[in-house]
Amino acid sequence: MLINATASGTPPLGGTGALGHPPLPDEQFSRWANLLEKRTGIVLPSNRRDFLVTNLRSRMREAGFTDYEAYFNAVQAGPKASVEWAILVDRLTVHQTHFFRHLPSFQAVADWIDARVLEKGDCTVSAWSVGCSTGEEPYSLAMQIEQAVQRNARKIQYGISATDVSQLSLMAAKRGSYGLSKLKEIPAELHPRYLRAISADSFEVVEPVRRRVAFAPFNLLELSRAGLKPFDLIYCQNVMIYFSRERRVDILNSFANLLNPGGLLVIGSGEVTNYSHPELVRLDNRNVLAYVKPEVRANVIV
Repeated sequence: MLINATASGTPPLGGTGALGHPPLPDEQFSRWANLLEKRTGIVLPSNRRDFLVTNLRSRMREAGFTDYEAYFNAVQAGPKASVEWAILVDRLTVHQTHFFRHLPSFQAVADWIDARVLEKGDCTVSAWSVGCSTGEEPYSLAMQIEQAVQRNARKIQYGISATDVSQLSLMAAKRGSYGLSKLKEIPAELHPRYLRAISADSFEVVEPVRRRVAFAPFNLLELSRAGLKPFDLIYCQNVMIYFSRERRVDILNSFANLLNPGGLLVIGSGEVTNYSHPELVRLDNRNVLAYVKPEVRANVIV
């Protein structure tokens, strides 16, 4: 069905529906929503129809398409399909993020690192920032770990893998530069050490912190066959809400399997309920949703 086939009674793309957007038939909405879930796992409920229409229409105009059907085919086949799909996914995923979003969670990370250093002395921390968007979260984690290095006067080797399904967001994240409106999100005491002004209205994360973070595209649907190495810290906030309940459990179970003994898994508060895993223990902190994977110690016969 062509959206501009007026003979069928369907208004053309230039017509308007709710909120001034062209109407999108139920059949077309289901096809687009199913494609997005199939390829990314992201669920688009019916109350997000206007969001879908707005972003589809915007991208179609830029790409020179006049109906939804033709564009639907274009993102699935042809020489430019993968590029066009990457651009569309960037439009259909929400990139609202902040430095040090949900401070209690970052404090839980700091406490976990301090306890780890106290127990192990010099140690390593391999971290994964899941759904990193434009980089604020992994850079916040890097600053938090750097503070732990200073606080404990210990040698902590660490690296952060930061992934997202949007390649355009990753390009912005790699630059590590932000507008001044973001400055207030970062504790003032961290500014001199970890930030540098680059213009009258922008700043950047300093290079020693940026090089601790490695950005890469990753689709969480690939978790079970990705062959990832285990992590000591998995930080995943504002991601689970975009998946179905069943898929959330599958993803969290995969995280549990990827967590090293003694590791910490941090999830966005309220994003999942009543989750449990036989190898994880809920952190005793009502302000955060986090789990630790206890060390497995062999029984010693004296």
